[in-house]
This record gives sequence, structure tokens and C-alpha cells, in this order.
Amino acid sequence: MGKNDKTNEDNFQKVANEVSVVTIIGNTILSVIKLFAGIIAHSNAMVSDAVHSASDVFSTIVVIIGIRLAAKQSDKEHPYGHERLECVAAIILAMVLFITGLGIGMEALKNIFTGDYVSLQIPGILALIVAVVSILSKEGMYWYTRYYAKKIDSSALMADAWHHRSDAFSSVGALIGIGGARLGFPIMDSVASLVIFLFIVKAAFDIFKDAIDKMVDHSCDEETEKQIFDCVMENENVLGIDLLQTRIFGNKIYVDVEIQVDGSYTLREAHNIAESVHKKIERNFSKVKHIMVHVNPKA
Repeated sequence: MGKNDKTNEDNFQKVANEVSVVTIIGNTILSVIKLFAGIIAHSNAMVSDAVHSASDVFSTIVVIIGIRLAAKQSDKEHPYGHERLECVAAIILAMVLFITGLGIGMEALKNIFTGDYVSLQIPGILALIVAVVSILSKEGMYWYTRYYAKKIDSSALMADAWHHRSDAFSSVGALIGIGGARLGFPIMDSVASLVIFLFIVKAAFDIFKDAIDKMVDHSCDEETEKQIFDCVMENENVLGIDLLQTRIFGNKIYVDVEIQVDGSYTLREAHNIAESVHKKIERNFSKVKHIMVHVNPKA
């Protein structure tokens, strides 16, 4: 790993750690407030929302661990690096989200199908106020985390951002449910919990799918491959491209390209052209970690 790569990895970890610490503190405070409001104001939806916020703290810790492991330098046992460990962290996060949502959904269904609506208590105004505070706080955390996730291109941090967004959605559900219950429909509080469950499961599925795509050597999007193709063809000594393959490894890209050059060139001249292509791709695409350039003679 070169000096610039080491600096980039250090900055990557520093930003991820700072964002994670901020969100851990915010979620811890928010989950305690939600739990307190849910118990005092007799709102199952708010208690469910508190559990969701508490799971955010655990998920962010998983993200920190995943990012630190992914940033480890290549070694003898892992010559291609450890970037995929960040995807593992995202998969664990998705599983935590799903299990959390499942618990909330089962409890909501239990309350709905028992049919004992009369005994359900009407939530207090405190639950309504805290739901509004939660929506604003979690939406703020989503945009804050999303900004830095895109800046450092971290799939685990982006998964954590969507976890915040799912919590904001769940608070919207809680707000509607609490409001409905206070208008004389107590069952709406449990219906809101069920809606929260659906949002959580959707977020878990999206995170899981994105992580799996990155784990199975998925190719880059067509636009990126076209940009790499054009970059290679800008070299006046490259007469054509026989093969261009890309694969995503964690949050990095690996490129294999076979170029055509004049068959009369010496081995040294062909090597210099390949080296020039290699350096230009590396210079223009920061996500590219490894490039293999093979030279074929043009007949």
C-alpha cells in the first residue's frame, strides 16, 4: 500500500469514527427519551420506536468494527485486502434490523388480533411530542450520515444512514398511530407498530441486497465501464480493446483489460504503453484498487 493509499484509509476511518460516535450518542439519548415517553404516555408504538432506536446504537457499533477491519492492509493470507468485511458488517446490520422489526411486528399483530380494544390505553400527549422530536432528529441523522457515507464511499455507513431513515419513517408511523389513538381509535397505536415493522423489513432487505451484490463480484454499472473504456482509448497507441471486465470488491473496483497495439513494437515499447494505460485509469478513477493490462498484437 502506497503512502497516498495509507493516508486515504486513515481519513476514511477518521470520518467514519467521528460520524459513528455522533450518531451513537444521539441514538442513546433518543432511545431513552422514547422509552420514557412510551411508558409514561402508555404508547406501545413509542416503546417499539424506542427499541428501534436502541438497535441503531448496536448497528453503528457493528459498522465501526466492520470499517476498521475493512481498512486493514493486505497481508499474506489476504493479498487482495479486507474490503469485503465492510459488506459483512452491512449484512449483520440487515439481520439485526430484520429481527428487531419482526419482534415489533409480532407484538403489534398480537394486540390487533386479540380484539381487546377496550382495554388498550389511549396514549398521552407526551408520546405525540416525542414522536415529532424523533422524526426531526432521525431525519437529521440520516442526511448527516448519508453525506459522509457518499463522501468516503462506505456501504456500511450508507446502510447505517438508511437505518436512521427507517427509524424516521417508524416515528412517522408512531405519530399517526398515537394521533389516531388519541382521536378515539386505540387500535391505531398497534397498527402504527405494524407499519413500523414493514418499513424496518424493507430497509433490512435493501441493505442486505446491496451487500450481497458487492460480495459476489458484481460488475460496475455500464456508465462507469464506458468511462474506463473511453479513458483507455484516449491513448493514441491503443488501437482497440479486446476485453474489458470489472468487478466490485467491497467498495473498490478491480479492472482487467486487453488492449491492441502495433505488433511491430518491441516488448519494452508494449510494456510502456500498458503502464501508461494503467496509470491513467488509476489517476482518473479513485475507486479502482487494482488494474491488470494485457497487451495483444494488432495484426
